[in-house]
Amino acid sequence: MLGRLARYWWILVLRGLVGILFGILAFAYPRHTVVALAIIFGAYMIVDGVTAVVMASHVDRGSGWLVLSGMAGIAAGLLTFLYPGVTAYALLYIIAVWAVISGMFEIVGAIEFRRARSDMWLLGLAGALSITLGILLAAAPGRGVIGLVWLLGGYALVFGVLYVITGFRLKGAQPAQRPSRS
Repeated sequence: MLGRLARYWWILVLRGLVGILFGILAFAYPRHTVVALAIIFGAYMIVDGVTAVVMASHVDRGSGWLVLSGMAGIAAGLLTFLYPGVTAYALLYIIAVWAVISGMFEIVGAIEFRRARSDMWLLGLAGALSITLGILLAAAPGRGVIGLVWLLGGYALVFGVLYVITGFRLKGAQPAQRPSRS
């Protein structure tokens, strides 16, 4: 199963690169309105969720955590598009819930694959960071949109880098391909 997952390493790298891009944009434009944040974050969540579901479709077993993580991301993204005028508090709680749910499933995935690959702790670390972000956002909702933007930007950068590293490590786990005889 790990070999099959490794064939699609590039999806994990793409997921990480989208996270890095979101992080950079969040730091470059911290004074955008909540609606602009919702549009950027909603697009990120939908792409992140779709890539997780696509990756799950290429795995025979043990992909439930990817599907659930992806569906949580798609749902969070769609909610931000359906209600772009939501208050900063509502958006903050949507993001907090998504981060905790996504983080739990990432930790489950890391535990599931730990026997097959020793460096899957990176996925577990990404999950722990997701849960931490969700708890911090829910605990201090009044700190302002700028704090939220910077917190999300930093999270997305770290999360993206960890996914890019994990994706390239999975690429290295691909079984050697034998040349076909014609």
